[in-house]
Amino acid sequence: MMGNERFTLRSAAYLILLKNSKILLLKRKNTGWMDGYYSLIAGHLEEGEKVAETMSREAEEEAGIRIEPSCLRVVHVMHRKSNVEYIDFFLTADSWEGEIVNREPYKCEELAWFSLNNLPKNTVPHVREAVRSYQNKTFFSENNWS
Repeated sequence: MMGNERFTLRSAAYLILLKNSKILLLKRKNTGWMDGYYSLIAGHLEEGEKVAETMSREAEEEAGIRIEPSCLRVVHVMHRKSNVEYIDFFLTADSWEGEIVNREPYKCEELAWFSLNNLPKNTVPHVREAVRSYQNKTFFSENNWS
């Protein structure tokens, strides 16, 4: 860091969408990061955007569903180290409007429901940890610091 530049964190929002004890996952492709692995509907926060607004926007962009920001709640926060540092917000919603469809087939191989207690082996590691933390009602975790 030089001069008066301050360190900044990147931030992302992830959707833990549940139905009948199953969780919705997407399989990444053509992104250059963790392709072939399952993750959650997610996206980076944009300048001036609230966390719930980010999640609402991403749910519609990626899966074609509408979730009012007021219907979303943060259930886990993770501070993690990747190629850069992130603060990740994991949110849930009890309801949504619309049918789930893959709106980004060029970077998502599939959207599928999986047992919350039996995630695919090829789930993005920090997502697996966040889902486990959510199940254990652990609100905050730190990932990949060793």
